[in-house]
Amino acid sequence: MAPLPHTRRSLLGGSLAVPVGLALSSALTGAALTTPAHAAAPAFARSGRPNAFWGVQSGEITAHSATVWTRSDRPAWMYVETSPSESFRYAVRHHRGPLLGPDTDFTGTTTLRELPPGQQIHYRVLLADPDDPRRTGEPVHGTFRTTPASRRRDVRFLWSGDLAGQGWGINPELGGYRVFDEMRLRNPDFFLFSGDTIYADGPIQASVPLRDGTLWHNVTTEEKAKVAETLAEFRGNFRYNLLDGNLRDFNAQVPVLAQWDDHEVRNNWYPGQILDDPRYTVKDVDTLAGRARRAFGEYFPVTDLRGGRDEGRMYRVMRYGPLLDVFVLDMRTYRDANSPGRQTDDPIGILGPEQLAWIKRELSRSRATWKVIAADMPLGIVVADGAANFEAVAQGDPGAPLGRELQIAELLRHIKHQRITGTLWLTADVHYTAANHYAPERAAFTDFAPFWEFVSGPIGAGGFPSGRLDATFGPEMAYVQSAPFANMSPSENPPYYGEVEIDGDCGELTVRLRRQGGGVLFTRTLQPGRVGQ
Repeated sequence: MAPLPHTRRSLLGGSLAVPVGLALSSALTGAALTTPAHAAAPAFARSGRPNAFWGVQSGEITAHSATVWTRSDRPAWMYVETSPSESFRYAVRHHRGPLLGPDTDFTGTTTLRELPPGQQIHYRVLLADPDDPRRTGEPVHGTFRTTPASRRRDVRFLWSGDLAGQGWGINPELGGYRVFDEMRLRNPDFFLFSGDTIYADGPIQASVPLRDGTLWHNVTTEEKAKVAETLAEFRGNFRYNLLDGNLRDFNAQVPVLAQWDDHEVRNNWYPGQILDDPRYTVKDVDTLAGRARRAFGEYFPVTDLRGGRDEGRMYRVMRYGPLLDVFVLDMRTYRDANSPGRQTDDPIGILGPEQLAWIKRELSRSRATWKVIAADMPLGIVVADGAANFEAVAQGDPGAPLGRELQIAELLRHIKHQRITGTLWLTADVHYTAANHYAPERAAFTDFAPFWEFVSGPIGAGGFPSGRLDATFGPEMAYVQSAPFANMSPSENPPYYGEVEIDGDCGELTVRLRRQGGGVLFTRTLQPGRVGQ
């Protein structure tokens, strides 16, 4: 492995530039910003063999199947070999994948089937020259665990969101995105990436002044030098994060369950919006969202979204054995326009009627002990959009539900009346970590059972002070840790992430709010089989 060069050059399908004079330490060489030594050759060159410099990812894990992702540096056939042994000496199975080409930015996925449940699966991806299949690149290795068939096995996963935001990108002097190495060592079953997986509207500059007079140095690329408008620029935003070796190593070991929020497109966007931002030549946000959605589907192992399929959808449920179902919401695609939120009737809301019907139906059908609702925005934290409008659910009025709160009230009422047990909400978005407990005795709207909402992030972006709570659903902040001022750098305000662990013997669920290098900040253990906690 060799460090990335210190000069501007074509690399890995995008143009990379590192600030002049920036030295990479020997400790970093093996960790954060490393690629094979021959990766400095211009991307998509016809000489040599195809290579997967961008690593591998896995996702859509079930008891008997999984989806594996990679990206080639040129046209290539994708093959995946699996084995129960890390050495690949025994029981190797071969899976032929697609031909990777420019239509998908040379990315592709292969679905592995007929896997044993509850087992560690080792895999390696090989890329073959379309004209001479004997010419293959160096295999790239990964691993994952299939979901258990029995509830006796513990389940542990992590969640966070908000990566490379507010101009804080990959800093080689700090070892890059080191939080992903810390999370990888916790060996979770999967990672719930809770939105803002990129900042398409946040250019990355070579250096950013810090309060103490020093400079934060970023790796930069051409696609990250401006707001993303073209499909190529959105793709380049996803490639940017994969320049970090910590993230690539994490992806090779930990399956991802990804959702989007606003910054995959633009801050606080909603369908039908026409931009007045002078940075954009494309003013129609629906056009930008279509391109962002396609790039998202190309760079995460989500098969329904590949190639920009119109019928694919972000909201979905992942069933992780008898103990856990994760319901991934899309609070962006189907919402109405941001507004003061005082409507007494709001059938569109933040979910849209079809998604609301879906989540109610799927929660009622679920037989899992725990039902995690993965929301890309919080419920009771007031998130403003300008002077008069609001971006999330809450709008600061502590009275009866209005605007988007009406839809959430309907969902909470459904959970109570259907006696759906074991629900909790996980979110990110607000760039601090918190534990919020909601209870009807403190609320203006009372027809719901108590529940917890846990907030984490940012995983690698600016830190912000905590927001105020809207009393409509009776939230109480049991814990919060946040930055003392807006847009605090990750070096001053280290990344936050959350951990959920379910005990396979007793069924208890424990949530831990964590911070890079700081251990556990807050812990709460919930009991199974209850409608409210």
